[in-house]
Amino acid sequence: MKSPLAIALLALATACAGTRGVARDAADPVVTDPVSIDAKFPPTLEAVAIPSGGVLMNGVVYVADGPGPHPVAILLHGFPGDERHADLAHALRRAGWNVLLFHYRGAWGSPGGFSFGHAIEDVGAAIDLARSPAFGTAFRADPRSVVLIGHSMGGFLALSVAAERTDVRCAASLAGANLGLFGLAANDPKGRSQLEQGFGASMRPIQGVTLAQLIDELAANVEPFDTTRRAGALASRPLLLVAGARDDVTPPPAHHDPLVAALSAAGAPSVEAVVLDADHAFSSRRIELARTLVDWMETRCAQP
Repeated sequence: MKSPLAIALLALATACAGTRGVARDAADPVVTDPVSIDAKFPPTLEAVAIPSGGVLMNGVVYVADGPGPHPVAILLHGFPGDERHADLAHALRRAGWNVLLFHYRGAWGSPGGFSFGHAIEDVGAAIDLARSPAFGTAFRADPRSVVLIGHSMGGFLALSVAAERTDVRCAASLAGANLGLFGLAANDPKGRSQLEQGFGASMRPIQGVTLAQLIDELAANVEPFDTTRRAGALASRPLLLVAGARDDVTPPPAHHDPLVAALSAAGAPSVEAVVLDADHAFSSRRIELARTLVDWMETRCAQP
């Protein structure tokens, strides 16, 4: 029996990518299409508008096969969100999850102005929608089972919001960013210059805010945006933390390892920490990333 305080630290190599996971009697949702579908309740893709801050954000729901009710995974992209992880959404849907993917206010055509604080509010609005009776009826969804999955800035959002909301069953952070570290950099002239170069290249899909305002927001929120300070609030929930060993945007020694250590110190009983041989976007390990996520969802983050 594992110690209740144990944290699974897994370094996965390509050779073992297909060996981990749960036993399967039917089609593998990570790499195989369904053998058959429910003609009355087939999988579909549906547009949705999510109210937040007085505007309607653009979203889409990947509705799973069958009458449900299906648990809901809210998939949160990073900044600005060039990688939207639709491949993960399809794999999760094949595994029986509804997936809600949306764009924050001021990002990729969603109206309003972007800010990190607004993005936190936007995730809360998406949870409220996913838990609403109307969403459950329209998309055969289970409001009792909502999970947050985020990449990069989305990982920060997933952990930050899960720490505040007990109605989030589980949370997964993929190459998650500790924005508090960027806040520390923003308060140093050299670090601010580096942030201006890095963030400046990503501003084209972002509206309603200037680059200087975003960096000022980071500088003013070093402690609130530090994910390691959320460890105590997150300790009771199943968590998945996946890092890329070759990630030069959120390198594991700075963004992943300290959070794992903080959760261990907080006595978190159900944390899976995984390091893949990949870059920030997991460009060469998409199947392995999907395998890691789907297996965790089916075992450690199962429905009540």
